[in-house]
Amino acid sequence: MSHSDVVMDFINAWNQMDWDAVEDALAEDVFYHNIPMPPAEGKAAAVAFIRGMDVKAVNWEVLNIAENGNVVLTERVDNFVMADGKEVSLPVMGTMEIEGDKIKVWRDYFDLATFTSQMAG
Repeated sequence: MSHSDVVMDFINAWNQMDWDAVEDALAEDVFYHNIPMPPAEGKAAAVAFIRGMDVKAVNWEVLNIAENGNVVLTERVDNFVMADGKEVSLPVMGTMEIEGDKIKVWRDYFDLATFTSQMAG
């Protein structure tokens, strides 16, 4: 399995809202940073953030994916339907570092104002 396959399996788990598979894809000492928000260090913190999201549907569209060594870059549009029915569509550039078959480092870069304006609307 390539590192890109690990990431695509992770994204597919998100799209199926299979939180157990999402959790299983993360290393115990994962570093997860939704930039520009504060990072989550360790699997427990990352999982608490992920499982704390109140969403009814998820559809991450991968526009481009590139792999160099153990680093996988994704250009995505992350689409969510929140529990209150609001729809959020967020352009994201993601970087994931893979160790073995687990995600060790995960950084997503996005414009916070794009997210907050959609949540407010």
